[in-house]
Amino acid sequence: MPLSRRDFTARTVIAGAGVALTGTVGALATAPGALAADDSTLRDEHGRPCEPGYGPLLADPAGLLALPAGFSYRVITHSGVTSLDSGESTPSNHDGTAAFEGHRGVTLLVNNHELKGKRANWAHPVPLTEGLVYDPAAAGGCTVVEVRRGGEVAEWVGIAGTSTNCAGGATPWDTWLTCEETEDLAGKNGMTKDHGYVFEVDPHDRRANRDPKPVKAFGRYAHEAVVIDPRHGHAYLTEDASGPNGLLYRWTPPSGFRYGRGKLRTLAADAGVLAAAKCFDSAGRFVDDLSRATKTGTVYGVDWVAVPDRDARTVSVRKQFGEGAVTRARKLEGMWWADGGTYFVSSYAREESPGTAHDGQVWFYDPKRRTIRLTVVLGVNADPAQDGSFDGPDNITVSPYGGLVIAEDGSGLQHLFGATESGRTYPLARNELNMGTAQEPEYSEFTGVCFSPDGRTLYANIQEPGIMLAITGPWRRAH
Repeated sequence: MPLSRRDFTARTVIAGAGVALTGTVGALATAPGALAADDSTLRDEHGRPCEPGYGPLLADPAGLLALPAGFSYRVITHSGVTSLDSGESTPSNHDGTAAFEGHRGVTLLVNNHELKGKRANWAHPVPLTEGLVYDPAAAGGCTVVEVRRGGEVAEWVGIAGTSTNCAGGATPWDTWLTCEETEDLAGKNGMTKDHGYVFEVDPHDRRANRDPKPVKAFGRYAHEAVVIDPRHGHAYLTEDASGPNGLLYRWTPPSGFRYGRGKLRTLAADAGVLAAAKCFDSAGRFVDDLSRATKTGTVYGVDWVAVPDRDARTVSVRKQFGEGAVTRARKLEGMWWADGGTYFVSSYAREESPGTAHDGQVWFYDPKRRTIRLTVVLGVNADPAQDGSFDGPDNITVSPYGGLVIAEDGSGLQHLFGATESGRTYPLARNELNMGTAQEPEYSEFTGVCFSPDGRTLYANIQEPGIMLAITGPWRRAH
């Protein structure tokens, strides 16, 4: 049922009243390092003025990762250096990651490998482990990394023969949904099967991953991330695509469907309803693209429009909607479920930006009110080579210490950075692995940001060449 203007206006008043501080995050940064409008001075427990975060980043003598004083890191996997339990090299191009609690103090991490196209194009593709292969021509997939209490690490294949495994999402029943950010059909780019799907990977049971099957009910398009509403069962999904821009989707399960390990692969290809978001402002005016919003606290109502052909055999899903039918966004990226809804990223904040356009937004969708609220807008980064300036938000997580932690995929220096409840951004880490030259430095993006189940370790990846890192230190609420 469409959301009426009267309903939206009432819900906007309620939502707007909580903009200053809602749930874990609240109204966050409007520009790199900027203060919230009503929070000109932050103070510590003794009432003294202080800066957010953990202090300046200190250069790493090893030339890999700069961190604040008191923090340290450990390399968990490194493509071309570490190996799987089969003896084959850790695959490259680490991307989306989630952490799960295993038995006897073990942490299980499922790690996507964003490898597009044919295996021959990559030095370290995901190995074709027998029984775990979808398309033997494809280079991508996931590995499962086991970190034991004593520090010992083991790694094995969770799924192989998929393509461009970018982000994804953890499920309430402790599995991982890996997303293919591609629309390649069989016969294109050397593929022997259709791609552009979501697959489920169980980190707890290797046998459950045999004979991989795509969750076709979620649609075939350039998937980025997915979250599951643990209460109502809806799946929310982002699409990273352009020409035209991608969409925010909601999948509604069929009546009587019950989630659980292995249940998604039993769904028919047309099960449930896949729909795309259509947004409008408090005056009832249609919003064609989320880049129109430039102020934190902006609230839009959301209706959901059914997708005509979710398997997109001839026309991409996002191209099946005419003008005025759905709301698009520039480069939809990571998602995280918290505070009774989902945070999601649009990596470009504006339709047109001077200088560096790769700035970005973070939105919060409230399923109860059927509204989205703009919680973060990063300002245009005038100097991407300057430390402390951030652009291009990508993967995100909600921190157990308050606020968000965001992986940067922008221009120049690449960071992990936080956004506090009080409205400030601050650096957490800087990639110091220069893969270019002194004259033309090149730094790979951060990906896969997530905390361990006990909240003591922050895991993150440097996508190229593919390095998984475990960061520990004096975690606390960062004001």
